[in-house]
Amino acid sequence: MLIEVAGVRVPVGRAAEAARLVSEEYADAALYHHSVRSYFFGAAWAEARGLDFDRELFFVSALLHDLALVPPFDSHTLPFEEAGGHLARVFTAGLGWPAERRDRAAELIVLHMRDDVAPEVDVESRLLQVGTSADVSGAGLEAFDPSFRDALVGAYPRLGFAKSFVRLFEEQAERKPGCAAAGLVAGDWAERTVSHPLDQG
Repeated sequence: MLIEVAGVRVPVGRAAEAARLVSEEYADAALYHHSVRSYFFGAAWAEARGLDFDRELFFVSALLHDLALVPPFDSHTLPFEEAGGHLARVFTAGLGWPAERRDRAAELIVLHMRDDVAPEVDVESRLLQVGTSADVSGAGLEAFDPSFRDALVGAYPRLGFAKSFVRLFEEQAERKPGCAAAGLVAGDWAERTVSHPLDQG
């Protein structure tokens, strides 16, 4: 794994490496790359604004945030972000994180599918929202320099991510019609996602 893209670094240490290994093992390459790009987008957004954030907490949450979309962790009752929050609690317990920090990892993952959180209220949750929105639907992509975007996609190619991700959300919506993913699928989210600027040209 590249530890730096366009000057933005990933954290080092046991937690970050374990999150990377688990994400890479269980997610396909497109979904894994999305998780990594979500981290880089969020971290770059924070650095451009001089925001102080918990890099390790954010990285671990970003790398785990979509794992409940894959069959081994998919819940047939809970929305994927809530199931993902539980997965994060179990994962970080194995790292020896205290309960409060485990809860924070779960909170970031749940909130990335909720209404926007102000960075002054919860900076790490906002960063995951920024990172995932930019990478999935292109929302807020204009905030990032084209050279950074090009470097990031060069390091972690999209690999047909948009179409495969829309299918995952459509499956969630079909089985769990009251979930947040279903609300997105019912609108123009899928169209915006498959028309992502980074997939054009």
